[in-house]
Amino acid sequence: MNASAAAVHDAEGDLIVRREGSAGILRLNRPKAINALTLEMTRGIDRAFDEFERDPKIAVVILEGAGERGLCAGGDIRGLYDSSKAGGDLGPVFWREEYILNARLPEFPKPYVAYMDGLVMGGGVGLSAHGRHRVVNEKTKISMPEAGLGFFPDVGGTWLLANAPGEIGTYYALTGAAMNGADAIDAKAADVLIDSASWPALREALTKAAIGTGDSGVDAILRKFSVEQKSQIEHHRIMIDRAFGHEAVEEIVAELERDQSEFAKATLKALSDKSPTSLKLTLKLLRMARGSKSLKECLNREYVAALAVFVSDEFREGVRAAIIDKDRNPKWSPPRVSDVTPQIVEKYFRANPKYPPVFAAI
Repeated sequence: MNASAAAVHDAEGDLIVRREGSAGILRLNRPKAINALTLEMTRGIDRAFDEFERDPKIAVVILEGAGERGLCAGGDIRGLYDSSKAGGDLGPVFWREEYILNARLPEFPKPYVAYMDGLVMGGGVGLSAHGRHRVVNEKTKISMPEAGLGFFPDVGGTWLLANAPGEIGTYYALTGAAMNGADAIDAKAADVLIDSASWPALREALTKAAIGTGDSGVDAILRKFSVEQKSQIEHHRIMIDRAFGHEAVEEIVAELERDQSEFAKATLKALSDKSPTSLKLTLKLLRMARGSKSLKECLNREYVAALAVFVSDEFREGVRAAIIDKDRNPKWSPPRVSDVTPQIVEKYFRANPKYPPVFAAI
């Protein structure tokens, strides 16, 4: 990256891209919005990857978020809502480019370190959890609460959660519950936990990594700063595996009702807030993901479903209740899980001829 390009990138825009030592830095820079991801930011990250990949002076790429609240609260839901109401096409355009970026992360040839500090939700998970070096800390709260918005865990979330141990991914996908750092490692959504106080020193060490350090070298640097912490969700694994191993949402609910533990009661309450349609759609996507061979295959399936979500009243109602009016009282239709027929769910799997698959050949 030449000096003039670096100067442009250093401007305090929504995305800051710069080189520090031998590290390429990607800083999401919308702290008031917890760094919610826009289409322009997605495009900027993709361009930065091109630059960092070509630059022989870049040994490692670091993703971080500005501010104290978190790495990224997800995509710009308000913008998607406005476009959906106006009959626009932001959803199809944004998700296509975002999913292409998500799929690029595990294939990126240089070490990519995502600092999953604070809140990491939705699109923030897509930007971080597909990478090979995922750092969490004691403040980390990772969640995919999309079922509460009339949506489902996308950005490859169905691939990640379907491949978590046991039924823990099903639990997180349907309830939208947050993982702490140790929980995320247990769910295979993160790799190493460090104290936030150690991040400046770790970050400095990464910026001094020798060219050609590679993934094994970055792993060695991360291990020097890592700490151990027990997963809290592990205490409930037996019940989670038993309840969420069922193939129908109704059966999951019935199992939780039989359990009668405080955790089961809290889980039932979490499910009761979600869109019944989204719960059934999410469960089907997760089960299909278990039979998938790749992240790209899941992203293609998610794209078809997301296109249907974008034009649905369910999505607009979920966003209205959570973000626009903030009354937290969505009027789901149908209102009960038992009323969501297979025909309702099936419409989310019908390809839209206007929009081809994100990945043409898998």
